[in-house]
Amino acid sequence: MAKIKNSVYDLLKGKFLIEEDSFKNWRFIFFIVGLVMLMIASGHNSDKKVMEIAKLNKEIKELRAEFVDTRSISMKMKLESTIKTKVVEIGLMPSENPPQVIRVTSKKLN
Repeated sequence: MAKIKNSVYDLLKGKFLIEEDSFKNWRFIFFIVGLVMLMIASGHNSDKKVMEIAKLNKEIKELRAEFVDTRSISMKMKLESTIKTKVVEIGLMPSENPPQVIRVTSKKLN
C-alpha cells in the first residue's frame, strides 16, 4: 500500500517530468497537447459550419416565403377583374361591339 501511496505522491509532485529519462515523457505530453489542440480547433470549425448552415436555412425560408407572396400577388394581377378595374381607372372601356374577323385572300401571280 505504501508503494502505491509513494507512486501517487511522485505523480502529483511531477517527478516523472524532472527525472533523467523524462524526455520521452515530455514528448508524449507535447503529442497529447497537440492532439487536444487539434481536437479543439476541429470542434470550433464544425460549430462554425453548423452556425452557417442554420443561417442559410433561415435565409432559404425567408426567400421561399417572399417567392410565394410575390407569386400570389402576380396571380391576383393576372385576373380579368383586376385588369378591368385598372383599365377603367385609366379611362378605357370594354368594347361594346364584338371583334370581327378579317380574312385576306391573296392571288398568286404567275
